[in-house]
Amino acid sequence: MTATPATDHAPRVASRQVADHGVPSGREEEWRFAPLARLAGLHSSGEPLTGAVAVEVTGEGIEVETVGPDDDRVARTLVPTDIVSARALASARDVRIIRVPRESVGVARVTVVGHGEQAGSHIVIEAEPFSTGTVVLEHRGSGALASNVEIRVGDSAKLTVVSVQDWDRDAVHIARHDAVVGRDARLLMGHVTLGGDVVRILPTVSYAAPGGDAELLGLFFAESGQFLEHRVFVDHAIPQCRSFVLYKGALQGEGAHTVWIGDVLVRSGATAIDTYEVNRNLLLTDGARADSVPNLELETGEIVGAGHASATGRFDDEQLFYLRARGIPEDLARVLVVRGFFTDVLTRLGLPDVTAAVMASVDARLGVDLAGTGLEEDDD
Repeated sequence: MTATPATDHAPRVASRQVADHGVPSGREEEWRFAPLARLAGLHSSGEPLTGAVAVEVTGEGIEVETVGPDDDRVARTLVPTDIVSARALASARDVRIIRVPRESVGVARVTVVGHGEQAGSHIVIEAEPFSTGTVVLEHRGSGALASNVEIRVGDSAKLTVVSVQDWDRDAVHIARHDAVVGRDARLLMGHVTLGGDVVRILPTVSYAAPGGDAELLGLFFAESGQFLEHRVFVDHAIPQCRSFVLYKGALQGEGAHTVWIGDVLVRSGATAIDTYEVNRNLLLTDGARADSVPNLELETGEIVGAGHASATGRFDDEQLFYLRARGIPEDLARVLVVRGFFTDVLTRLGLPDVTAAVMASVDARLGVDLAGTGLEEDDD
């Protein structure tokens, strides 16, 4: 068991052992927005999560192993710092290790399906040096899942990892995604959250050597009663690294609630770094709430650049007027505005199947079918 610094420099316990982690009360900074009563008990005790999820891995150019949670390659870089992550590791029956071999190209799709049970899972994704890989994790079904995704990007490797949360409406999902980026390596980490009752995703990125480049992209759409939280932490402790964070969310319906926390810590030795983070939220109806908290802490001024931005606004009446003035009905115009709002994130992700799924979800949530209108591809 060790103590690891939090973004506010308060020590957090880093341990595999569930007993070393306290049950959150809601007064802790990292839990202050979370609706504890709706977390299906994932946070509330040290008892094992006895259920299971079905995990299927397909792809080409990859190597897949199934090991136990005590394997020395598991929790090497992701050591739990809260009770949910520790329970996920302790309860994981089969840990999948997905590896892109050195100097090769690999593509993988990981499908995680819940069957109404409380379960834990742990997945390790590793891109060996000079490799290029793309991994898409798709979450479906129901139940309550505590999960960890451990990502290691080797020197000069390029890795894209996109996690899609397309759960049934009653599902609860709490996930920690920790990535370590090697020398001159590049990581693109994406999160697309559409389904579920309560979803909390906690991505963390750190660097092992100079030259690392991390891009974190997120897209979420909350409807009535949904709670979606994305809490990002980028830890710059190594010089000459870069990070860019862009998350966008849309909300509609009474009680729709999203939370985005963007924490970037530039430590004293992290000279010549470049970092920027952005969150944009679009409120489509009354009764929805978006909390957006960008935090940037600099312990050195010897940097290339650092900044952050956040904005939450309602539907742009001028955009609607522009489209309606060109003969587009109001309901179709609303769909096109939301599609356009998400386009830059989807373009950066570069995954056509994910883009198609998001656009179909936008159309369905706004009650419009663009098929046959001639506007299917007009997202601008």
